[in-house]
Amino acid sequence: MGGKTHNFFMKKDLLWKIGTFVFAALFVISLFTGGLGFGGEDVNPSAPKNNPAPDATLVKIDADDDAILGDEGAPVTIIEFSDYECPFCARFWRETLPQIKQEYIDTGKVKLVYRDFPLNIHRNAQKAAEAAECAGEQSKYYEMHDKIFENQQAIDVLSLKRYAQEIGLNTAEFNSCLDSGKMASEVKKDFSDGQAAGVRGTPAFFINGKLVSGAQPFSVFQQAINAEL
Repeated sequence: MGGKTHNFFMKKDLLWKIGTFVFAALFVISLFTGGLGFGGEDVNPSAPKNNPAPDATLVKIDADDDAILGDEGAPVTIIEFSDYECPFCARFWRETLPQIKQEYIDTGKVKLVYRDFPLNIHRNAQKAAEAAECAGEQSKYYEMHDKIFENQQAIDVLSLKRYAQEIGLNTAEFNSCLDSGKMASEVKKDFSDGQAAGVRGTPAFFINGKLVSGAQPFSVFQQAINAEL
């Protein structure tokens, strides 16, 4: 009888240790993935913490005057709130956006509107956003957008000016725009609109007004887009 009791407590102790190990492993994984799902950089000290939108999944937001990728008459609009220094945003740009572009944007079913949501923890994000807006003045918004994400580890002001030259911008006009802070208010307006719509981190997407949060895989966007079509 004593042996059975001893074995019972040994098994119980073993199960407890295994459970503790599994929990610890999941916690470590969550630190690198933005939670136990797909990552989003939900780290914005200036965002309201206890004042979410009444129903973030149905928020209607204006595309503003931001650059559009795709056919303006497309039946589905994806409005992306993003940060040029956010690793999860770069993951979306690198892994998921090419599939959305091939299947939906290039076929006239979807248009993408990029709006800025530079987080305070990223020192270069604000100027990078301004740089894309300045490039947009010369009709090369998405060329600069792609160049910045291609070179995410080097997006200081000097680097941004070099990229402007590489994509064929009038550098005198671009440099004047960037140095003067001409587009700072436009970037801040995007940020404020995002907060009002319930955005708390990046990347965040509104697909015909319905929120998809984080760097989700293509299948998630595919399901959401097809539902709208």
